Amino acid sequence: MTLTNEQIIQIRELQAAGIQHKALTQAQLDMIYTNNWFNLWVPQDLHGLETSFPQGLAVLEELAYWDGGLGWTVTLCSGANMFAGFIDPELAKQVWTDPKVCLGGSGQVGGKAVRKGDGYEISGMWSYATGAPHLTHFTLNAEIYDAGQQVFQPDGEPLIRSFFVPRDQVLVHYDWDTFGLECTASHSFSLDQVWVPASYAFQLDPSHKQSTSALFQIPFMPFAELTLLVNYIGMFRRFTDLVEKYYFEKSTDRKWADLHSKSRFKELDEIQVKHAASRKDILQLAELLWTQAKASEPAIDSSLLNEIAQKSRAIVSEIRNDTTALFPFLGIRAAQRTSELNIVFRNLFTASQHSLLR
Repeated sequence: MTLTNEQIIQIRELQAAGIQHKALTQAQLDMIYTNNWFNLWVPQDLHGLETSFPQGLAVLEELAYWDGGLGWTVTLCSGANMFAGFIDPELAKQVWTDPKVCLGGSGQVGGKAVRKGDGYEISGMWSYATGAPHLTHFTLNAEIYDAGQQVFQPDGEPLIRSFFVPRDQVLVHYDWDTFGLECTASHSFSLDQVWVPASYAFQLDPSHKQSTSALFQIPFMPFAELTLLVNYIGMFRRFTDLVEKYYFEKSTDRKWADLHSKSRFKELDEIQVKHAASRKDILQLAELLWTQAKASEPAIDSSLLNEIAQKSRAIVSEIRNDTTALFPFLGIRAAQRTSELNIVFRNLFTASQHSLLR
């Protein structure tokens, strides 16, 4: 267990209010700030936790187990705060003096950044900025233009840079209206000719890291794949535990027990055993990735990165299929919006729409 009993009780008690509010409540945010979870991956010299990769994954999985919406928000926002290790060090020191600093945004390329003087003028629109109501800065990717012309890389691909922009320069479009992960408030946002200094641009690549922490030796893609994956794993573990609880309750009905108990428990056990093995395998790969990141040299094995990518997507596919297989046997209770079975089901299927692990 990575969370205390007190934290777990608080997370569970606050979940319904976050769903109803369609955003994290102040009580939920205060809990996150108190535990510094948004700064899970931020270097200690910037007031972060600088958690080891395996330990951080364990925290994210357990948060997702108890509240998928809270876990998803912490994952995406802590993932964006991790950009601190790639931002100009002096600027990062200024930004991270705020104990409530929270970055978030979009991984898509949704606009363009035109070189203007010693900075860039950015315009465009981006979707799904998790935690939009409480973000202090929005992150985005944009194609680069200079002297009226689009800039291309040597291989002919458009040159793209990542940026972070202070909240007061961003227009939030309150368009997040989903049937699950409601509290993540992942609204769209836009910029219209907003100028930022060149220091607000950064590159998410280990060769451009500004910190000596091993965390920033991990390429961003496997980092994103694994941090998202543990959310699916945590939510699905909670779902199967709730299914098991429901089956035990139904077993007190002799008729149901005679007709269904043996087959339902057998199917559930097979699913749980399978996923426990998959979880063990992927966490071992995460451990190996961390070991290689700490070694720095030689570079992280590309075959390991490929294996992480393939297995992450396979696990998410299995989770989606097995959730679909189990849900029809859970009765009308599972169809009621306030039941935890329904909440976890909705969260799983909303999360499954994220493009990275599809």
